[in-house]
Amino acid sequence: MDLRKLKTLVDLVSESNISELEITEAEGKVRIVKAVPGASVPLAAPLVMAAPVSAAAAAPHTAADAAAAGGTVGSAPADDGHIVKSPMVGTFYRSASPGAKPLVEVGQSVKAGDALCIIEAMKIMNEIESDEGGTITRIMVENGQPVEFGQALFVIDRRG
Repeated sequence: MDLRKLKTLVDLVSESNISELEITEAEGKVRIVKAVPGASVPLAAPLVMAAPVSAAAAAPHTAADAAAAGGTVGSAPADDGHIVKSPMVGTFYRSASPGAKPLVEVGQSVKAGDALCIIEAMKIMNEIESDEGGTITRIMVENGQPVEFGQALFVIDRRG
């Protein structure tokens, strides 16, 4: 299946009420699943082919911005607190749109169900919610960076 056909299928799923599409052709099999906001969707490994990943647009939030705001961005292990992990592979965004203010900052109190970030996977924006209440003590990923399944995104101090 060529890349144009695959992109057309992804666009079809994202713009419609279809939540899942599976196509089998002589060249292989493709399955596209639309993530439901707030729901955790198990991801399967690519069956035959993977589309090339395009570079994300430059985002205004950087590690310097986080440091200036009193926060930390980095991959140092958490001393204390609950770690919010990525439920999927994709691109991490701190805000809902380019130029918008981040959904959360270091030092901010959150409760279970609050939106923490957006992860873009296959042109679908997935809002990632907190699974614990507390205070954000660390942001482990920089804006616009790729993330892996299970990668640490945030550290939440449950005492806060």
